[in-house]
Amino acid sequence: MDEKINLTEEEKQKIIELIKNNQPLPKEYIYKLYKDQEDVFLFWNGRSENVTNVVLPFHSIEYIDEPRKEEGLRIGSDDLQFGLDLELKGKKQTDWTNKLIWGDNKLILSSLVNGPLREEIEKQGGLKLIYIDPPFAVGADFSYEIKLPNGEINKEPSIIEDIAYRDTWGRGISSYLSMMYERIKLMHQLLAQDGSIYVHSDYRTIHFLKILLDDVFGNEYFRNEIIWIYKSGGATDKYFSRKHQTILFYSKGRNPIFKIQKEKSYMGEDYNTGNKNVVLYDDNDGKGKYTLVNTKDWWEIGMLATSSKERLNYPTQKPEALLERIIKASSNEGNLVADFFVGSGTTPAVAEKLGRKWIACDLGRFAIHTTRKRMIEVQRQLKKEGRPYRPFEILNLGKYERQFFFGISSDLPQDIQKKVLQKKQQKYIDLILQGYKAEKVEGFKLLHGRKHNRYVHIGPLTVPITKTLVEEVFEECQKNLITQVDILGFEFEMGLVPFIKDELKQKGVDLRLRYIPKEVFDQRAVEKGEVKFYDVSYLEAEPIIDGKTLKIKLKNFVTYYTQDDIEELEKKMKNDSSKIAIEDGKIIKITKSKEGITTREVLTKNWQDWIDYWAVDFNYESKKELIRIRKNGKNDKNENEYEQVWTGNYIFENEWQSFRTKKQPDLDLTTAPHTYEKPGRYKIAIKIVDILGIDTTQVIEVKID
Repeated sequence: MDEKINLTEEEKQKIIELIKNNQPLPKEYIYKLYKDQEDVFLFWNGRSENVTNVVLPFHSIEYIDEPRKEEGLRIGSDDLQFGLDLELKGKKQTDWTNKLIWGDNKLILSSLVNGPLREEIEKQGGLKLIYIDPPFAVGADFSYEIKLPNGEINKEPSIIEDIAYRDTWGRGISSYLSMMYERIKLMHQLLAQDGSIYVHSDYRTIHFLKILLDDVFGNEYFRNEIIWIYKSGGATDKYFSRKHQTILFYSKGRNPIFKIQKEKSYMGEDYNTGNKNVVLYDDNDGKGKYTLVNTKDWWEIGMLATSSKERLNYPTQKPEALLERIIKASSNEGNLVADFFVGSGTTPAVAEKLGRKWIACDLGRFAIHTTRKRMIEVQRQLKKEGRPYRPFEILNLGKYERQFFFGISSDLPQDIQKKVLQKKQQKYIDLILQGYKAEKVEGFKLLHGRKHNRYVHIGPLTVPITKTLVEEVFEECQKNLITQVDILGFEFEMGLVPFIKDELKQKGVDLRLRYIPKEVFDQRAVEKGEVKFYDVSYLEAEPIIDGKTLKIKLKNFVTYYTQDDIEELEKKMKNDSSKIAIEDGKIIKITKSKEGITTREVLTKNWQDWIDYWAVDFNYESKKELIRIRKNGKNDKNENEYEQVWTGNYIFENEWQSFRTKKQPDLDLTTAPHTYEKPGRYKIAIKIVDILGIDTTQVIEVKID
């Protein structure tokens, strides 16, 4: 029997009139339209059943499969001094490469669900467990503390993170539900039939998420509402202290992986059960006797103390004990688990220690960098203890994400993509000029705009700016007697900064290389003038060669970051306050006294203060970056749908690294020695991640006799 709309003729006419006059429908009409279909219909302003199904290829930008040996390095010394070489015996497992992905989790999830990596996931038995700790509506979740030798500063979120926050909460709970609904539907598709999801939240959003999860997974697949209780935080005299958060546990199917966990149930000092089947234990810790019982749905696990060894000064970090309980209960050793709001990296850290495979992603650059350092430390520890560990790679969506933002589908054949891009070239240039606040200029081949007294060249959308292109821009400047130009690009060929500094600047043209940020594709950020372009940094490294052995000594790091107008900040500051500014490669603390007197203190005293992490690939160009893309733009599902192609880039294989941690805030400035098997010419890549989380890579060539 056909379903009929449960409306009177009068109501139907009323709806038609409202639609004709472009007026909103009263909610009661919307509910009546679905009255006979569902008892309860989950509706919010902006709800859409459409789910992203775009497939963007993943770029592998770094591969870490061998944590460096701990060789007793003397921190900060000019020459490396060696102590006892620790024997590390942990076995590297190569049946799966763990994945740490930087980008929008909606695009990442869609590409995992619909793309070639799905086959790899299914070969591992499918995705068995997802844990997510999405935003709680507690303010922008992307700020963090930066430690400096002269103190610490609070790093505000990047524009793209701030935009994500506004997209999530801009219309209140309706925009939050739209954001979460699409992502949870994609996660549901990606989960194995015997998989589970744990969604972590608190009183602000948990009631909304419960209804949303019922809608996607089905109420019959609800397993538990877990209450995580703790003693710290939440003290107030206005209401009962808030001492818990909530984790919702759902399964994909009726028979998920689930292993009963046991916990201690204390009986008291003098308790003595008469039941011989009940085993009593005593740890002799003064707490008395206990028996082991099935874990309850309320978990008393302490929040991370300020002094905790786990603590990384990441605002949303959760204790490892919490994730350990979840991962042990809903996955087996060797299973694949995932976290799509990874934050500080607790999920992959615990998964690695428990012998699970993992996928983790985050929009925040600093979250990815924090997780990278944490996972290297986990690798080191497991290897030291003689336990197995797996390599991991850092992925992003690269130029394909930029094309997607610009409306060019990666499903199209390559030649068609190029033609579409050519047609949109002027629109692309106009967009970048607007974001850079530059005016358009005519009559030049390669100069597209001017900002104040500097001309501007806009680099290509999909390929790096090369030395050849820089030379062509330079020649046009010389021909037209132009002495200052900014070259803007998404990627730059390695070695451009020293080439410009050592060769071109001496010839009368001041060229400046600046990165185009992804947020330039968000019209709101452009219109508000919020898009920040930042300078390409430059590093100097010295190779120290002794026969077939090589060490790399880091000698300098030069940056010209400017993100603030100090004079404007000072004007807006209130008395008895302080702010942090970044200008011309310096982090400056501005203080205004009670009397209105302003002082400035440079916190970055030397070039080493800018460096948080550096790593070396001793044989760069030994591993080509291969990606799988759709054949001829076809969308049909078959085994030959994808082909493997070389991107023209190489994967940075992280063979040695030094980075700052809470326990070890200093850096080694010279690598351990690396011995080559045979003589020849080798390219060495040196990567620096600065305290803002931005990468700089330099390649040098050496001859080994």
